[in-house]
Amino acid sequence: MANKVFVCGMDTNTLPKLKHDEMEKLMQRIKTGDNLARDEFIIANLRLVLSVVQRFGGKKDKSDDMFQVGCVGLMKAIDNFDISLNVKFSTYAVPMIVGEIKRYLRDNNSIRVSRSLRDIAYKALGAREMLSKQNGKEPSVEEVANELGLPAKSVSFALDAISDTVSLSDPVYDDSLDGTCVLDQIADLKNDDDALNEKLSLKSALNKLNKREREILLLRYFIGKTQIEVSDMVGISQAQVSRLEKNAIKDMRENVR
Repeated sequence: MANKVFVCGMDTNTLPKLKHDEMEKLMQRIKTGDNLARDEFIIANLRLVLSVVQRFGGKKDKSDDMFQVGCVGLMKAIDNFDISLNVKFSTYAVPMIVGEIKRYLRDNNSIRVSRSLRDIAYKALGAREMLSKQNGKEPSVEEVANELGLPAKSVSFALDAISDTVSLSDPVYDDSLDGTCVLDQIADLKNDDDALNEKLSLKSALNKLNKREREILLLRYFIGKTQIEVSDMVGISQAQVSRLEKNAIKDMRENVR
């Protein structure tokens, strides 16, 4: 991401750079309702959005989406910026851009992470970036934890919580002839008879559920939908999905015993 030039199909090297006084004049024109000035101001600050996106390391597959969401934060900052305050626009805009991106990652993460854990993780990312610049090398988890005044285990756990999930079908290597995926590297310690009996038991327990419960479990655990996505698909609230899911799992456990 650090060396990426193209974002959303746009060559960032071609983006204009404006001086501080030029930005101030554009902002004054924006506040009078000049839409052309607003468009020019947005384009001139796309580098700012990109710099924020680069803070969220490990999310390279979502970089284009984060850039677009960050642009929404940029436009909100432009519309709400008070030119009477003696504050640089970038100082005002960056927290809004960060907030939009964090909200996007929170709402589109397949694994729900608590707000407090996310806050620790993002503080740790900021501290890691700062320490890397200071010392010229990647800091250890212990060094980041000391900078934040937190236990190393808490920092490590928080960073793991926001890291990208890995699919079992993701390639470990691919020589174009015989590629190997993550699943191929996982040993199955059960014998064939145990595995077959377990599958038959699960299938039997699943068939004993009512149609709605069975549909919810299939969507949640076989297709990988979130509770919100399932609620939209089956036409009930998320709370109902959660309750039916818990009851179905409880019934299956009892039937498998």
